[in-house]
Amino acid sequence: MRFGSVGSVIFFWAVVGLALFFIWAFKRRAKLTEAFAQKKLQPRIAENFSIKRAYFKAVLLVVVSALIVFALMRPQWGFHWQQVKRTGIDIIIAIDTSRSMLAEDVKPNRLERCKLAIIDMLRKLQGDRVGLVAFSGTAFTQCPLTSDYNGFVLALNDIDTSTIPRGGTAISQAIKEAIGGFEAGSKKYRALVIITDGEDHEGDALKQAEDASREGIKIFCVGIGTSAGELIPITDESGNKSFLKDKSGNMVKSSLNENLLQKIALATGGAYVHAASSGFGLDELYDKRISKMEERQIESKAKKRFEERFQIPLMLALLLLILEPFISERKR
Repeated sequence: MRFGSVGSVIFFWAVVGLALFFIWAFKRRAKLTEAFAQKKLQPRIAENFSIKRAYFKAVLLVVVSALIVFALMRPQWGFHWQQVKRTGIDIIIAIDTSRSMLAEDVKPNRLERCKLAIIDMLRKLQGDRVGLVAFSGTAFTQCPLTSDYNGFVLALNDIDTSTIPRGGTAISQAIKEAIGGFEAGSKKYRALVIITDGEDHEGDALKQAEDASREGIKIFCVGIGTSAGELIPITDESGNKSFLKDKSGNMVKSSLNENLLQKIALATGGAYVHAASSGFGLDELYDKRISKMEERQIESKAKKRFEERFQIPLMLALLLLILEPFISERKR
């Protein structure tokens, strides 16, 4: 026998408390009766009252309470085997970790806002596997495809602008790294989400997107920032804040190349959204596009399903409750 619920400890002590209450009540009743009349006169005063029947009714109520608690604990015995199938999509998220992601045009900054949006999307996943790629001047797999969402979040929280030491924004490297992250086999059920605020400074992102399309990977792009660009805040060792400058002393701005991101998404049959402070767009991409993709069977296995038996003690408790009013405390 096993139990499906272990949260009935409080109810168990309630039953014990009820039994103790009846014991106290009967003792109190005996003391009050003795104070009212002598012990030898009591049978004559209440000659029709049966203390044994009163005890029996009290025990009956305690047993009913115990049966109800037993039912709440969901007793289970006997089992059957059930085939369980899990389906889903493989999703790799490539997140830009260049220093431009520290810009605060979305709060608290672009990188932290990305993390929050990804965690929000995770709550929607049901059976999908998810992986993580960090990229700036090059790309690195931070978390391989997994259905362990807690482990994925740990890897996501570890990401910062120092994760990839090499500066820049290499979208092509991110796509290439993601292609290697998907399992070989069927060229379906694969989605790559690229979240970036910059241009492709190295390689040929469109060529890599075409390679991804041939592997059956759909790319969905989320662009942060504006084409006009945004200043990049930095903090020195003394805690003083300033803005990033180039070798000539000019302020560096991170410009969003929406045209490139749109072409990358179009080349693979994906989609592009622009992330704004009012709405990041990742939820919209998942709800309207990614979740609609064809799912594959990830896992199929037989699971032991135990039979619920809470109905038995519950039915006994109901029958005893129905019986209790018919038991009189009067002697026959």
